Amino acid sequence: MDRQAKIYVAGHRGMVGGALVRRLRDEGYDNLVTRSSRELDLRDQAATRAFFEHERPEYVFLAAAKVGGILANSTYPAQFLYDNLMIGTNVIHAAYETGVRKLLNLGSSCIYPRLAPQPLQEDALLTGPLEVTNRAYAVAKIAAIELCDHYRAQYGCDFVSLMPTNLYGPGDNFDLTSSHVLPALLRKMVDAKERGAVSVDVWGSGRPMREFLHVDDLADACLFAMRHVSEAGPINVGTGVDLSIGELAALIADVVGFEGALVFDASKPDGTPRKLLDVGRLAALGWRAKIELRDGVQRTLHWYLNHREERLART
Repeated sequence: MDRQAKIYVAGHRGMVGGALVRRLRDEGYDNLVTRSSRELDLRDQAATRAFFEHERPEYVFLAAAKVGGILANSTYPAQFLYDNLMIGTNVIHAAYETGVRKLLNLGSSCIYPRLAPQPLQEDALLTGPLEVTNRAYAVAKIAAIELCDHYRAQYGCDFVSLMPTNLYGPGDNFDLTSSHVLPALLRKMVDAKERGAVSVDVWGSGRPMREFLHVDDLADACLFAMRHVSEAGPINVGTGVDLSIGELAALIADVVGFEGALVFDASKPDGTPRKLLDVGRLAALGWRAKIELRDGVQRTLHWYLNHREERLART
């Protein structure tokens, strides 16, 4: 990927897109194209096609998506399905029509069946029922993978799909009504410590197992894949290590310095019992994650404390 190439990062204001822009600029890629959702609605096919016709990017990172945790996915499934279907379809098709040299499509580990064998291998896709709490989002992401693979097979497009595990880091969403588990717990712990609270409520039983990848590691994996990988997807991206939600809560409490009790609310949904990715395929190609979870949580805490007024003003 030439340093002078025109690169479009779709979703640059999100956590993943922001990490990609930072990493690309650090690597000397200065010819970046970005648009906010107000400037370009990727759900609008005509507007998306006009943008691609005008800008003619050579490389595309598709990081734009409507995302959220269990509560948001359960409350707004129609929006999660429609918005993500339209974003993926419009960007992938416009990339094909305008001759984009390479596109990297980012999905999610929720594409795999709820009870697929662990760790999750790429060939588990479409072998069983999805987790009901995020099925709408997963279906949209599966459709984008299928589009990339079929455009590769039928038209020879160099479209690659990476499936990251649970992400966290700078730029995350800390709104308790729509955030994922790690940023939600981090905010709860910070708030509780500052209020002098004696306990923090944690959704679910604490037993589900989850894997977490720092967003800067994902950005590194994306550049690696754009430079070195040309295969049909999905391709898993993770650490290959998981822990229980209870263990995660205890780790975050320790990093934050919250010394109160953790109260698990088993009336709230747990989601998938375990979600650990088999990362052997990407490792065999030459990439592994580098940021340890405790270090990553410390970095995220530091970022949150320095940016929380700005972030929470948006929610």
